[in-house]
Amino acid sequence: MFDRFNRRINYLRVSVTDRCNLRCTYCMPEEGVPLLHHDDILRLEEIVEVIKVAVGMGISKIRITGGEPLVRKGIVGLVKDIAGIPGISDFGLTSNGILLEEFAGQLSDAGLHRINISLDTLDPEKFVLLTRGGDVGRVIRGIHAAKAAGLSPIKINCVVRNSSGEPDAIAVKKFCAEHGLEVRFIHEMNLADGRFTIVENGHGGDCIHCNRLRLTSNGIIRPCLFNDAGFSIRDLGIRQALEMAVGMKPEKGTLSNSHFNSIGG
Repeated sequence: MFDRFNRRINYLRVSVTDRCNLRCTYCMPEEGVPLLHHDDILRLEEIVEVIKVAVGMGISKIRITGGEPLVRKGIVGLVKDIAGIPGISDFGLTSNGILLEEFAGQLSDAGLHRINISLDTLDPEKFVLLTRGGDVGRVIRGIHAAKAAGLSPIKINCVVRNSSGEPDAIAVKKFCAEHGLEVRFIHEMNLADGRFTIVENGHGGDCIHCNRLRLTSNGIIRPCLFNDAGFSIRDLGIRQALEMAVGMKPEKGTLSNSHFNSIGG
């Protein structure tokens, strides 16, 4: 599929839940955000069907996101079903790592190729404050479990406030070098005011070459993270929603009234 700016659209990010087991300060307010009603969230079978149609239309890269995808009941079975769809050449998942020690081996056995893990600081006290209660030790154990399970490459997503020269970012970079991990630095974004930059060592935020669509956990195909356009697979049908999203994909991001937990970041 090609959009009106001749960008080949071959990447679908799939949010399987708007729930998360952390409350990171840059992602949501301390009291949380309004959550979707259970009946509004796509069933696992619906997600698989969307991906099958999307792959048939030219999507070859799939990434599972959230919220935190590992809190979604049935996530391993979903990964197995997606991995069995012919035509997917790149199949990843993004996680905060808290539950990864438990799930890494199961995800690898189910057919997941690789994983991105969020890690903004190695300092246990700072991690607690940043995530409002998270345990960085669980994330580190999850990273080691992912390596042992053969998920590769393992990419570390490190959110920075100002630059990758910040002390916490430097420590994360050193940790990644010592353990054979790839690190990407993501500058803090703000959907409401349209603040974003190109990811260091990655492709996010590069509007000129953007090749992605997003499926929200309640079945909306979104052509851009920083744009409120969205097309319901339940109201329009999967193929038409995908076609309309590609056709309406903007040249570049502007701003959005959504929350990261519902679109998958």
